[in-house]
Amino acid sequence: MKKIVLAYSGGLDTSIILKWLQENYKAEVIAYTADIGQEMDKKKIIKNAKKLGVKKIIIKNLKNVFVRDYVFPMIRGHAIYEGVYLLGTSIARPLIARDQIQVAKKFKAFAVSHGATGKGNDQVRFELGYHYFGPKIKVIAPWRIWKLKSRTDLMKYAKKHKISIPKDKKGAPPFSVDDNLFHTSTEGKVLENPKNSAPEFIFQRTISPEKAPTKPTYVTIGFKNGDPTTINGKRLIPEKLLEKLNQLGGKNGVGRVDLVENRFIGIKSRGVYETPGGTLLLIAHRAMESVTLDKETMHKKDSIMPRYAELIYNGYWFSKERFKLQKIVDLKRNKVNGNIKLKLYKGNVSIQSRMTTSSAYSMKKVSFEENKTFNKSNVERFINFHKKKLK
Repeated sequence: MKKIVLAYSGGLDTSIILKWLQENYKAEVIAYTADIGQEMDKKKIIKNAKKLGVKKIIIKNLKNVFVRDYVFPMIRGHAIYEGVYLLGTSIARPLIARDQIQVAKKFKAFAVSHGATGKGNDQVRFELGYHYFGPKIKVIAPWRIWKLKSRTDLMKYAKKHKISIPKDKKGAPPFSVDDNLFHTSTEGKVLENPKNSAPEFIFQRTISPEKAPTKPTYVTIGFKNGDPTTINGKRLIPEKLLEKLNQLGGKNGVGRVDLVENRFIGIKSRGVYETPGGTLLLIAHRAMESVTLDKETMHKKDSIMPRYAELIYNGYWFSKERFKLQKIVDLKRNKVNGNIKLKLYKGNVSIQSRMTTSSAYSMKKVSFEENKTFNKSNVERFINFHKKKLK
């Protein structure tokens, strides 16, 4: 019997897709779930899949791989899309696509499928990843080919096939939510109109700054070769380190973003993102580089960042161009070592201390009290040289 590997979350959309694939392709559907730190009920996923007649259910724990090989390299690049978005959804899709293709090859499946909508970016991200690792494997994108045109149609289909319909905290059909160890995004419903404020109940991993503790929280993040390795002196594996920073940032109201973004396919969309731990890492990493890297290296990284972030957003994680830019990002990462102490208070993050053995920052040269190590007579020639560039 033909086999299809479906990226399956256990939720409404992918449950409907699972049933639809069975009906339209007369194939065995293998339910594949990548555990990258999202809120998930493994028993429920297995139960829902079995209820739909699935015999093979695969749940892979990829949390540490996700943080170490995807999140950390992106943090080293200080990737931010359109000034605010830390790319939490974007960075997860390449890993899922890669592993899903590996499963498809293992079980000799003729096709893979995903639940990304026909208007979103994820369909591009998944399918570019599929093509990179399995160009001969067929891709089935139900949202682009089925006759179900709306959420109403999906509800009718679900009722017809006795597929349970989840509710949000208010008892209504849920928002569109994506979450992983790095972030949570919420879209749809009341958020679709940009004039509406985001209701407080949609936030899942951050407390509102108004309700955050009245006493600040201090955290010291240690870096080695450009990657975070310790929190308050305690060494943690990447997965646990990000979990801890999420807790610290979330309880202090850090990491909320409400934005209207330009999707790759040409549509504007409004979403609310929560990235508490990622926000702390980004601020700390930039602070660490400020005292360990030279100006030329830092400015070169800043100049390529918008393109680097855009490549990730558009699904080009496995492209030659992204690989090339990553080499620039990591050129002197071995110099980025030390500790950054942060103060977290009601949604704000401030740098308290930068500690490193690097000699990139010279107290003698910068001091107002000592002038022997810096030749000021050269400054006039420097200024005269740059005056010529004005003409």
